[in-house]
Amino acid sequence: MQLGRVGVWTFQLDLQPASVAQESAAELEELGYGALWLPEAVGRESLVNSALLLSATKKLVVATGIASVWARDAQAMASGQLTLNEAFPGRFLLGLGVSHQPMVDYVRGHVYDKPLTKMREYLEAMDKVFYVAPRSEQEPRRVLAALGPKMLELAAAKALGAHPYFVPVEHTAFARGVLGDGPMLLPEQAVVLSTDPGEARAAARSHMATYLGLPNYTNNLRRLGWGDADLDDGGSDRLVDAIVAWGDEDAIVARVQAHLDAGADHVCIQVIGPDATALPMPQWRALAPALLSLG
Repeated sequence: MQLGRVGVWTFQLDLQPASVAQESAAELEELGYGALWLPEAVGRESLVNSALLLSATKKLVVATGIASVWARDAQAMASGQLTLNEAFPGRFLLGLGVSHQPMVDYVRGHVYDKPLTKMREYLEAMDKVFYVAPRSEQEPRRVLAALGPKMLELAAAKALGAHPYFVPVEHTAFARGVLGDGPMLLPEQAVVLSTDPGEARAAARSHMATYLGLPNYTNNLRRLGWGDADLDDGGSDRLVDAIVAWGDEDAIVARVQAHLDAGADHVCIQVIGPDATALPMPQWRALAPALLSLG
């Protein structure tokens, strides 16, 4: 599986007609990005969406970042993964996560309880799936949305590695220490292509608002030493600057390089703009030459 050093993480494709999303995926491939990461929340169903975008590209890896274990049972998830892996060998990466209590309890109607146990049992069930359709000779690949040490350890033992989201560079170093040398580490990095501090931090805080209300993320930041003064009131400037890289192309490249130096194998950038719903193709185009020169 050829992910390359840099990919794109985006929810904006969910907000476009399917044909536009497919055209955009094809252009991202032409620009040279190695992987396209897609969320699963209240937009398109992640496995169907992956098939749409895989069918519009030739070599781009499509990854779910993440597919929720509460969205389908282990039989359905494994069958979907095996189907995509057979149709597009080596090009579908299944990112799995336990999501968050508001999404699980209130949107999906389940009970968010013992997420680590849920993930462990889910992976075990996936590994025992009964599936009679043709399979690819290439092994299907999966990563876990892991932040804390126990989920990171599970990612090292039962998956290709980890896909941390909403993390500073210091978490990448921490995660690499837990994972060890073998498993892959594939963090997301939000970026704002603006050199105006007020404009950039305003866009960053708008992006961060939802996540600072979710205990999975705030607990992870507290584990890394961030306190109330950093987490309250939209986040301190110091936290905003740690979570969201902003500035010119060189500043964005420097942050991605910092993740790579800290132990990341691949970094997927999420472009944040003044209009969160707009397709950031101009920024993807502008960043591609510098980012894709990283070794």
